Amino acid sequence: MKDTFFCSEFYLSIEGISRKFDSPLVMGIVNCTPDSFYAGSRSESEQESLKMVEKMVEEGVDIIDLGAYSSRPGAPEVSETEELNRLLPSLEAIRHRFPQVLISVDTFRSKVAEEALERGVHLINDISASKLDEKMLDVISKYQANYIMMHMRGTPQNMQSQVDYDNLVGEIQDYFSKQISSCQKKGIENLILDPGFGFSKTLEQNYELMNQLEQLHSLNHPILVGISRKSMIYKLLKKEASEVLNATSALHLLALSKGAHILRVHDVAEAKEIIKISAALATH
Repeated sequence: MKDTFFCSEFYLSIEGISRKFDSPLVMGIVNCTPDSFYAGSRSESEQESLKMVEKMVEEGVDIIDLGAYSSRPGAPEVSETEELNRLLPSLEAIRHRFPQVLISVDTFRSKVAEEALERGVHLINDISASKLDEKMLDVISKYQANYIMMHMRGTPQNMQSQVDYDNLVGEIQDYFSKQISSCQKKGIENLILDPGFGFSKTLEQNYELMNQLEQLHSLNHPILVGISRKSMIYKLLKKEASEVLNATSALHLLALSKGAHILRVHDVAEAKEIIKISAALATH
């Protein structure tokens, strides 16, 4: 198994200093929303957010991913003002209570990203890879932030109508190649790629993508995998999102075997256990 399970080292910029990581990281999901698809990730107050983060910190989380705009398929539009009003109180409270924790903000809006970066967040997680806001790359460049770019077609409201591909993984590679080039022209180097499980993809395409995930290493950037409790799992098994932790863990182990660097999850303790199992497999 030694040649199968792997995670090559990668770097994040933390407080302006390049920090090396040589094992996968766990990113814990905290949604300041009333309508994210998994109820267990929702937080509608500062106190709820702090309670969720405290539990994740106790379980060994590496990054907190804080979002205030549900991007589930067909989610309603949320104004920029509403997104900020939801996000900033919890962000400021978390930064104050847990100053040592790395924080990512999940937004496709440059204004929201800038407000978050001004408050000391370490990563911006953009489902649109700057395609929904042309000013995003200028903000990322200005702050030299770590930038997570996800593959998606269209918007959360219409993405599931845009699932026609001639070559799924090849087209995802082309998409990222173009976005990486745009970033490089702006002097942005700290990039992480998220292939976008569940976004502009059918259930079958999600499994095709997982089966070929290792091909994305040709792009030479860390890979983030976000599959936790998603419909690709619960629809296949004909269950609810609350019932598919075991199946999520199985796919997390597969993702690690294909070189995933970051797991974006709802269940931190279980993901950390899977990473330990993956590391043990890699040594034998």
